[in-house]
Amino acid sequence: MTDVLDKITPDETTDAPTAPDARNWRKEAKGDLTVLWLDCADTGTNVISEAVLRELDNLLDHVKAAQPKALVIRSAKPGGFAAGADIDGFAGLRDEEAIQMLQQGHAVLDKLAGLPLPTIAVVHGATLGGGFELALACDYRIGIDGVKLGFPEIQLGLHPGLGGTFRLTSLIDPTEAMQMMLTGKSAHDRKAKKLGILDALVPERHVEAATDAAASGKMTREHGGFRASALRTGVARNLAATRMRSESEKKAPRAHFPAPFALIDLWEDHGDDAADMQKAEITSFANLLGTPTAQNLIRVFFLRRTLKSAGKGEDGIAHVHVIGAGAMGAEIAAWSAMQGKRVTLEDVKLDPLGSAIKSAARIYDRKHLSGIEKRDALDRLMPDPEGLGRSRADLVIEAAPEKLDLKEKIYASLVDVMKPGAILATNTSSLKLSNLVDAAPDPVRFAGLHFFNPVSQMPLVEVVSHDMASADTLDRLAAFTTGIDRLPARVKDYPGFLVNRILAPYLMEAMVMLDEGYSKEDIDRAALAFGMPMGPVTLADQVGLDICLEVANSMQEGLETPVADTPAWLREKVEKGETGKKAGKGLYDYNSEEAPETPADDPDQQIIDRLILPMCNAAVECLRKGVAPDADTIDGAVIFGTGWAPFRGGPLHYAKTRRDVPRVLEQLADRHGPRFTPDPGWGDIA
Repeated sequence: MTDVLDKITPDETTDAPTAPDARNWRKEAKGDLTVLWLDCADTGTNVISEAVLRELDNLLDHVKAAQPKALVIRSAKPGGFAAGADIDGFAGLRDEEAIQMLQQGHAVLDKLAGLPLPTIAVVHGATLGGGFELALACDYRIGIDGVKLGFPEIQLGLHPGLGGTFRLTSLIDPTEAMQMMLTGKSAHDRKAKKLGILDALVPERHVEAATDAAASGKMTREHGGFRASALRTGVARNLAATRMRSESEKKAPRAHFPAPFALIDLWEDHGDDAADMQKAEITSFANLLGTPTAQNLIRVFFLRRTLKSAGKGEDGIAHVHVIGAGAMGAEIAAWSAMQGKRVTLEDVKLDPLGSAIKSAARIYDRKHLSGIEKRDALDRLMPDPEGLGRSRADLVIEAAPEKLDLKEKIYASLVDVMKPGAILATNTSSLKLSNLVDAAPDPVRFAGLHFFNPVSQMPLVEVVSHDMASADTLDRLAAFTTGIDRLPARVKDYPGFLVNRILAPYLMEAMVMLDEGYSKEDIDRAALAFGMPMGPVTLADQVGLDICLEVANSMQEGLETPVADTPAWLREKVEKGETGKKAGKGLYDYNSEEAPETPADDPDQQIIDRLILPMCNAAVECLRKGVAPDADTIDGAVIFGTGWAPFRGGPLHYAKTRRDVPRVLEQLADRHGPRFTPDPGWGDIA
């Protein structure tokens, strides 16, 4: 998100000289204070690497010898304090090697914590993982408005490993600390102050006064309390830990996600002794690092980075015009405006435009925008019933209903209206671009920009090419995608493009299984047990049965391996208006039923294979046909576009790990038909 903090330039940061023998730190004398500015070389984002800690270790010796009134640690990067630890630096470490690296890191932070003078961390923007642990090792933490602190390590199959487990549980209410670590959720500025993580929360202009107060011992502090003290007793911790395990099992079963349970064990066993907890933290982190879950989730981190790298460069897009203020168009417009783009939103009716503005305000609240940020974003989002933005926009995004004749009519109305050099992008999910391109004002500057619903939560965008699209158009759209903090997956025109081609068998096989008499609950709970974020029956209702039908219909032709035939009763449901959750009734009746949220304890493997293996098969097909450039793009796109069990590393990675997928597909094809026939590309999967 384009945060107000991106505009902050901490006072005199870049002018401070590089610290002696340090590439990643700047050292400044400010009166009787010493300020160390973290400024990682050759990058716009700070990470806590081995080099950063080694240099800090040396600098702390100098600080201790000089005995200033206080030490202040800040970031010279305008975007934030630090994004976390350097994952590249530890991803490949195992066992004793990992333990040794962690012990060295702990020794540096222990040295910081033990300095015989006040230490003050001034944090802004993203202060996460190892960056948060660095701040916790200081005596005081002063937050600048908009700061966000958290431990996302659980998303990597790990828990904090540089002292966060014992320092945070010692600082604030241990149950609050554990919830932050178990969920990976961040505490934004006011919440962090309320919890006691921050000793002060100030605007940038008041930082100097706040640091002076901390250095002089005049800053009041509120930490702990009776509840925190009580929870450091063994009996209370045992009770709380039992409850945490139960809650964790519902959301992240131990069989797939060992990290939450390792963290709970760590706190339950050692929560009353920081020194013991520190030693146990190091061992536990090193053990988790070698688990398949952690290795696959670290792989997902690298997949995200790979996707993002596909959108480098400048997009040249300042003004976006969105045609269609339905659910997708409204979210695209709201998100683009939040990211700093000037947006005009057009619709033939006024009511959807009003609803879109209200929806945008709710999105901005959920994303923790300040009052000023929210106002500025809404100012950039302009309802445009007359379509005046068409002629001024650098990018026109068509988000109209999935009807070919309607889209062609819209494209015809844009001829000689769009300004020279402007790009037209369609958000279609079910129509091939080859069927739309002839109607586009300029085929060279026409492509697909397929967002996923809801845009504010789903990070992936497919940038869809066709034979006549120019490289410049595709490059600009990919850069636009990263510019609005989404992940571009460059794909070719194909039935369902990439993600829907792979997702459709999951949804449609579930419909066939319902037709065969399987219960919707059993189907959904088996998928949840595999690790899918949502069962296929629930997902079909969530997406809309009408949309599912459109996507299924678009794939009935042009595929070598077909998707399952659509049952007649599904069409009848749509015709009756029972289109899913948005209608109150679909495959589930939302007035009287709740879709299952807990996985099956003993799932039927046959259900799992029928749902999951056709997705792997479709992924192999897409790789063989060059729908995406490589296997990593496919795995990343499916994970970030559908939430596909991330701890399994993606459908192609899962298939490689499992090894027997082609053989099981052949067995399924014998029983259920040619839709399970293994793709010819399996022979090329190493």
